[in-house]
Amino acid sequence: MKSGKISEAILKRSVLKQLHIENAATVVASSVGEDCGAVKLEKACQVAISSDPIFGDLDDPKALAERTVLRAINNLAAAGATPLGLSVVVLLPTSAKEPQLRKLMEELERAAKAFSMDILSGHTEVTRSVSQCIVMVTAMGKANEVVRTSGVKPGMDIVVSKWIALSGTLQLLERKKEALREHFSQPFLNQAKKLEVCLPILSEAAVAVSSGVSAMHDVSEGGIFGALWDMAEASGVGLEIDLKKIPIRQETVEICEYLGVNPYKLVSGGSLLMATEDGLGLVRELENHGIPCALIGKATHGNDRVLINEDERRFLETPQKDEIYLVE
Repeated sequence: MKSGKISEAILKRSVLKQLHIENAATVVASSVGEDCGAVKLEKACQVAISSDPIFGDLDDPKALAERTVLRAINNLAAAGATPLGLSVVVLLPTSAKEPQLRKLMEELERAAKAFSMDILSGHTEVTRSVSQCIVMVTAMGKANEVVRTSGVKPGMDIVVSKWIALSGTLQLLERKKEALREHFSQPFLNQAKKLEVCLPILSEAAVAVSSGVSAMHDVSEGGIFGALWDMAEASGVGLEIDLKKIPIRQETVEICEYLGVNPYKLVSGGSLLMATEDGLGLVRELENHGIPCALIGKATHGNDRVLINEDERRFLETPQKDEIYLVE
């Protein structure tokens, strides 16, 4: 397609035609000439907004759409917010074809509808400035009171849901497909692929909010080590974390070990980090709702962020580049 803003004809047939408004809260939605979407809110609600870009391959629009939408929605969930709607910006290289755009919009619509959300607004453009597709999703949600990452106090328990490095494991399955097939059995790889159903964190976030959680943070890029650092830094507290209590799937352990990847520094969408006065109570409540979780440590006074591995104690480092970028 030619550089510049998508023509009105392409906008109508390959973008807007793929979008359907179903949320009763939607007041204004995407259409020709409308630059802003709008939703109705109840009184005394707070609005949470999260944006995330994803660079991806137009040959796999389903994965690109799902990753982008899920990352933005998980950020909302970690703020204790209920998703309301999305704004989507798509930047395409000049090599992109209109059918690829149409398919991407279909997949974005499907990904949004999986969370009962409408795509309210957006922008689509072809530009020579990019060599691959960039999708930017801005998600909006509502909450009685937004839960902050910075709400941790010394003495609070630190809890993590499900298992770390879930989304990273799935990305490794795609990036190193052939190498992994040569080393692992197909049933093993199929079992690892099933972890994708664990990626949304809305369920554990809702349980945590109803249980009076004090702080939450989506464990995404930078892995569990990055998320722990972010939460401690935002709150101005120290940490004592038992490394062996951090939950991790055996599939992740074996795949990461084979590829030479550190799972504790690997993108971990699907896991939620929480801080609370009563960690055991939160663990029980989450498990009563069928959500695996673990109490992994405590917040402390001061700035020391300590990882404990049996008799060894070492300091948590400032977040480094995510391990997923080290895998070609």
